[in-house]
Amino acid sequence: MTDNDASSVGPLVTGAEIARLAGVTRAAVSNWRRRYDDFPAPAGGAANSPLFALAEVQGWLEKQRKGQEMSPEVELWQALRAAYGEQMVTGLTEVAAALAGEPAPGLPDGIAPRVRGLARTAAPADLVNGLTERFMDSARRAGSDQVTPERVVRAVCYFAPELPSGATVFDPACGIGVLLLSAASGAGVRCCGQEVDAASARFAQLRADLLGRSEVRIVAGDSLRADAWPEIKATLVVCDPPAGVTEWGREELLLDSRWELGTPSKAEGELAWLQHAYAHTAPGGHVLMVMAASVAYRKAGRRIRSELVRRGILRQVVALPPGTATSHALPVHLWCLQRPENTGGADTSRTVRMVDLTGNSPDGSLDPRPDQVADVPLIELLDDTVDLTPGSHLRSRHRDYPGEYTALRQEMEDRIRRLAALLPALAVGEGPGSLDGATTSVADLARAGLVAYEGSEPVSASEQLDTDYLQGFLRSSVNARRSTSASGTYRLDTRGSRIPRMGIDEQRRYGSAFRALSAFEEGMRKVDELSRQLAEVARDGLASGALAPEE
Repeated sequence: MTDNDASSVGPLVTGAEIARLAGVTRAAVSNWRRRYDDFPAPAGGAANSPLFALAEVQGWLEKQRKGQEMSPEVELWQALRAAYGEQMVTGLTEVAAALAGEPAPGLPDGIAPRVRGLARTAAPADLVNGLTERFMDSARRAGSDQVTPERVVRAVCYFAPELPSGATVFDPACGIGVLLLSAASGAGVRCCGQEVDAASARFAQLRADLLGRSEVRIVAGDSLRADAWPEIKATLVVCDPPAGVTEWGREELLLDSRWELGTPSKAEGELAWLQHAYAHTAPGGHVLMVMAASVAYRKAGRRIRSELVRRGILRQVVALPPGTATSHALPVHLWCLQRPENTGGADTSRTVRMVDLTGNSPDGSLDPRPDQVADVPLIELLDDTVDLTPGSHLRSRHRDYPGEYTALRQEMEDRIRRLAALLPALAVGEGPGSLDGATTSVADLARAGLVAYEGSEPVSASEQLDTDYLQGFLRSSVNARRSTSASGTYRLDTRGSRIPRMGIDEQRRYGSAFRALSAFEEGMRKVDELSRQLAEVARDGLASGALAPEE
């Protein structure tokens, strides 16, 4: 059941809203669901975020004497959910218009009196803020990307530069204005925004008006195709652009002057938004872009990333903790750009600061530890991939090359010493070859019940046959040739394989030698793998300066 189906059972509420109704914690509500068989069953939602019929919950709370009278604000929210369902932004816009004294013809008759009653007892700014917080909480629980999550807003504000008096902040995809109004919270800061969804743009403007933010101006429209602010040169541009959108207007905008760093491919809509934001920065101005982690390494965006680095425009990339974005658990990045103060570019940076917070809690500190940050020279980034993923650059910088090299070298020496001891002592044989005399096919042994299979490997099923002896002869070159098809493909074909006839004591003597050879081969494979690791650590350690040749 969805919110649109709520009319059949009335308004629906979440566990968090039940907790607010009853004046308890969310944990208490979860405990009630487990302890009381008569607690109302979910009437909608998903297994991890169930919704309950408000009337049933109120009845149960009253019966248990755990209830309290629902606040008018909660009643308004539930009525809006029942009336607008997934179109809650439209309902919020109508409420904000009514609170601002503007016409709100779309407001249902049953909701308009509630709004008027609340306006007499509460400040319109407090009411619209409360509704906005409830809407953001609802979007977070639903995993929606309809609004910029609070954690992302917190990160953008944390890494944003301090704004001087008279600064201009611009958000070309501002949604309901949460990120824009949060980033430009200082006095005397001018705010400009654009949003393709007309209802969201109108709500953002109405909310700003109700908050007394006279310096805020938000308009509706597609910022890429129909830029409403062509003359704006902002001190700070913040943007949480649409992710994974391919229909962003590339064909219409191929010759657009905003593609200063290169024309984005159809699949790189985020890099179109980035260049649009950069085109609206004043000299010395900053851009903070919320980016999907894949934008840092996708092949299609390599040229634009290269230009960002080469020109010294990209100043910092921050990999935020998983869970920061509401709609998925993958990490998102924050790209921090700055336009040079002069056209000659003499003030551009020679490094890009890489910050990797992916090991942190999404609600934890955003201040990186020393091992989570590194200033990477531009030349190191300008390779064939131009990978801007912070983790890939931090790992090499914070490795203990001397410790790794010493440990790997010691392990290599120990393994080589042990390898010599693994080789069996072999004497000169009397010939002819064992397989040239009396032999038995594995198929016959299997029919006699002497051989069983563990997966594809034949093993002894009798005291008369030694497994190491069996498998050793099966891997001999003679049997390998029998198991090779005309196309050159090798497969273990037990039907054609043969082993010599020997007594069990002789079998065990041969089996012991074969077992030692198998252990030697396995040891050699490990030495081969270890040699590659050792050479890589030594080479990278020498190149990074962490290791140096002895005098």
